[in-house]
Amino acid sequence: MQELGTGEAVARAKAIYDYGQTAIFASQVDPRLHMVLYVPPTAADGRKLDLLVAVHGTGRTSAIDFRDGFAEFGLYNDCAILCPIFPVGVLGDGARSGYKFLEEGNIRYDRVVISMVEEMAEKYRQNWSKFAMFGFSGGGHFTHRFAILHPDKLWAASIGAPGSVTLLDPASDWWVGIRDLEVRFGKSFQPEELAKVPVQMVVGDADLETWEITHKPGGKYYMDGANDAGKTRPERLATLAQSFRDAGVDVTFDRIPGVSHDRIKVLGYVKAFLAKVLKDRRAK
Repeated sequence: MQELGTGEAVARAKAIYDYGQTAIFASQVDPRLHMVLYVPPTAADGRKLDLLVAVHGTGRTSAIDFRDGFAEFGLYNDCAILCPIFPVGVLGDGARSGYKFLEEGNIRYDRVVISMVEEMAEKYRQNWSKFAMFGFSGGGHFTHRFAILHPDKLWAASIGAPGSVTLLDPASDWWVGIRDLEVRFGKSFQPEELAKVPVQMVVGDADLETWEITHKPGGKYYMDGANDAGKTRPERLATLAQSFRDAGVDVTFDRIPGVSHDRIKVLGYVKAFLAKVLKDRRAK
């Protein structure tokens, strides 16, 4: 399809591709990386929105699941949904997990997400200097590490079933702990800022498979302490929750009965958490 001209055709194209369930956009700062959004149509009339960034897991297809799964929530809560898409093998090596640890080669995924938010805030004439973040599985990896590094950017964080966790341990290096955070990322840990962020951690109590999350010597992300937080996702998330609580963070822990590693079945809990935080945030 050719780019349309001015007038009615342009307005129609914007309504189709820029509002509601949007087209997939390339990041201006790094066109290798993409995003898809749900933007309530009321934004076209100047309505102010909050923002939820929802981060996919290893399969990447959950970016669309989250865009669509949060659409009704976004419509009725005046909240846009931005879902980054980080392709497998973006460096040509077939690697699947680089984004989970925030950096891969010359890519700093945390900075890319911040730039995506800034780009879309300008596009839709919004103030998204702070936003919420949710991620499940690989996205749960990303979300809690983003919160550790950029708590000042968040008004809420929902961390779903990460396979491995970074504890707030000053005696261990990244990614197991945070001892070398400033050397690696140029930012020191700010516990007082993280303590201001309402945090949810959510996992199914039947999410017990370990084949994908057990680090073994010789593996790319293996290091001392890689498996110390627990054997299963519920165990590791409970250890992360205690680490955050010890740092003064208010953590809501939802362990869902009978649910395995199923992103769709946690969304209701995430929406309830975010709706409450939004209500409290807007009452201030």
